[in-house]
Amino acid sequence: MTITHDGLSVSWLGYATARLEAPDGTVVYTDPGRYGTLEGTWAEQYGDASHPSGPAYDEQDGDVVVVTHDHHYDSDGIERVASEDATIVVYENVSAERITDGGRDVVEPESLPYEIERVGYGDELTVSGIDIDVVPAYNHADGPNASDGEPLHPEGLGCGFVLTIDDTRCFWTGDSDALEDHQDLEVSLFMPSIAQNYTMDRHSAADLAETLEPALVLPIHYNTFTELEADSTAFAGDVASRGVPVVLDEGAFGH
Repeated sequence: MTITHDGLSVSWLGYATARLEAPDGTVVYTDPGRYGTLEGTWAEQYGDASHPSGPAYDEQDGDVVVVTHDHHYDSDGIERVASEDATIVVYENVSAERITDGGRDVVEPESLPYEIERVGYGDELTVSGIDIDVVPAYNHADGPNASDGEPLHPEGLGCGFVLTIDDTRCFWTGDSDALEDHQDLEVSLFMPSIAQNYTMDRHSAADLAETLEPALVLPIHYNTFTELEADSTAFAGDVASRGVPVVLDEGAFGH
């Protein structure tokens, strides 16, 4: 399914992968791949939760691809979505060596046949007419996504992105708790994770939506597997009850 917002066409393709297309045809992808979401194998691996699934995806139409952190870096996924002249915007600490040591076979972003931009917190850049702001993303040391004070996503592991596409500001949180740094962002489309583990959950995402007052909320990064299950219907009701528009995109994708 594809939703429209302020002239943009937006699709959640599974896990942390969203596709955003501007009226002029410029296409941006967030965190493409992993868990069979673009290989067409998610359903046979993980079952029948309300999560986008479908055939293998290999559109190679992306002008800009943004990658938040190691856990969402998938070099095969990038090659499935990126066009020949794409620019890949990658958080500075993403490390293929560290990922490979952890058991996944990937290549360094700089080994891919694209323009690579490494970015850090506070960076601002423009790529293919898309303004990109890099914002912090991490788990609190004293929060539910930490063990003995060690966050699953410590500060400096990854980032989030505010993408201004045709004057519409779209905020993808990455794997993060709701942070004070997020409170004052100007956001039109808010794309939070609402998974019950590893990131902000549906309750804190709803609280942040109320604070940000976006024109629309579209949750992603949930129901991929058991640990990421979330009650999206309850989330939508919670957000709507606060006067914030919300939409769910849980249909199968195709091409």
